[in-house]
Amino acid sequence: MITRIHAVHFDASQQLQEFVEKKVSKLEKLFEGASSLEVTMKLIKPETSMNKEVSLDLSGPGTEMFVSKVGDKFEDALLDCIDALKAKIEKNKEKMREK
Repeated sequence: MITRIHAVHFDASQQLQEFVEKKVSKLEKLFEGASSLEVTMKLIKPETSMNKEVSLDLSGPGTEMFVSKVGDKFEDALLDCIDALKAKIEKNKEKMREK
């Protein structure tokens, strides 16, 4: 799976990029057919709380899943996104089993 990390309106630290890569690598085990994952981190309004938005766009054969969450820290928003994406992956697997 190809993982691309985009930082909008700020420069992502090496530590943040490594955290993202470590956490999203687990998604590949859940959705083995995934071809690419786009991680976008965006700083919305610099001086306010809840100003960090993370979105995940997962592509695979015949399916595309997108989730987006906002939080005080990029790490928290990323973990929320991963949880939401895991739920979507499980739901998608159930649909496929029913067919």
